Amino acid sequence: MSAHTIAVLGGGSFGTAIANMAAANRQRTFLWMRDTEQAAACQSSRENKKYLPGYELNDALVITSDLDQVIGEADLIFIAVPSKSFRDLTRYISPRIPNGMPVISTTKGIEVEGFKLMSQILEEEIPQARIGVLSGPNFAREMVKGQITGSVIASEDSALQATVQELFSSSSYRVYRNSDRFGVELAGALKNIYAIVSGMAEALGTGKNTQAMLLTRSLAEMGRFSRELGADPLTFLGLAGVGDLILTCTSDQSRNFRTGYALGQGKSLDEAVAEIGQVVEGVNTLVTVQKKAVELDVYMPLVQGLYAILFEGQNIRRVVSRLMTGEMSYDVDSHQHRANSENPPREQE
Repeated sequence: MSAHTIAVLGGGSFGTAIANMAAANRQRTFLWMRDTEQAAACQSSRENKKYLPGYELNDALVITSDLDQVIGEADLIFIAVPSKSFRDLTRYISPRIPNGMPVISTTKGIEVEGFKLMSQILEEEIPQARIGVLSGPNFAREMVKGQITGSVIASEDSALQATVQELFSSSSYRVYRNSDRFGVELAGALKNIYAIVSGMAEALGTGKNTQAMLLTRSLAEMGRFSRELGADPLTFLGLAGVGDLILTCTSDQSRNFRTGYALGQGKSLDEAVAEIGQVVEGVNTLVTVQKKAVELDVYMPLVQGLYAILFEGQNIRRVVSRLMTGEMSYDVDSHQHRANSENPPREQE
C-alpha cells in the first residue's frame, strides 16, 4: 500500500471513524477539530468522548485544532463537517490546496441557497482539486468496532477512486467505485428525509408492512426526483441508494430516525432536535428539497406530507390519511408508463 498523509476535517462520529481507520491502515493521519479543548482532550485520552464514547482511537492518529498545519502536511483531504459549515471551511482552505490534490466530501446534505451539493461547492471553492464523494450505509460506531461495512467512492477520476479504495481496504471495510458523483451524493442527502418519516411511523406504532411500503415508496420518490435532476437511476439500486436508505430508515442509531420518532411521540421539532444534540441534516434537506420539488413539479407525497407536519402545523394522522386516500396507479414508474400519458398519474411511484 502506498503511503499518504491524510487530513480528515471534522471531528464528528463519521470523521473520527474514517480517520481512525486510515491510521489503523498505517497511513499518516490527522483529524482536525474546530474546538481546541476538545481536540486536546481527544489527543490525550485517545477517545472522542462526545461523538464516539467508549472506543479507543489508534495511537498513530494525530488530533489537532491547527488547521493550517494539517492542510500544509496533507496530500489527501476528507471533509466531514456539517453542510451548513461546508462552504465556509472550503473557502478558507482553498488558497492552501495545491493543484491536483484529492479533496473528498463525506457530508450528506444540500446547501439551501442554489440547491448545491457538497461536491458542487468544492468545484466552486476549490476548482484546482480532484473531487470525490465517499458515501454509503455507514454507522460510525459499527465501523470503529470493525464490523463489516461497505462504502462508495464516487468520482469521474478513476485514479482517485483507486487511491481511496487502497487507503481503506481491510478485512472489515470494502469500498466500491461509482462515476455518478451527483447521484451518489443526492441519494445520501435525500435518504435523511425518509429516515425522519420512518422514525415518525415507528413511534405511531406501525408494523413491518408499513415499514416495507414506506421504504419502497421513499426509494421511488428519490429516483423520480433525482432522474429529473439528471442522476443515473441505477445509482439508487446500490449501496449509496437503497443500502443507505434501508440502514437510516430502520435503526435508532440514525439521528434522523430518532428525530422522527420524537416527533411521532408528540414533541415539537425544536424539542426533537435538542434531544438529539447533534446536527440533523434531514430537517434542512427537507426544506430545500420541498422547494425544489415544487419548482420542478415533481410528485413527492412523502416529502410534501412531512413538510406540512413540520412547517405548516398540520396534524400527523390527518396527513397520513390524506396520503392513503390519494390516487393510486402503477407500482413501478417505468418508461412505458410515462410514455403512455403526457401527464402521468400523480401516484406514479
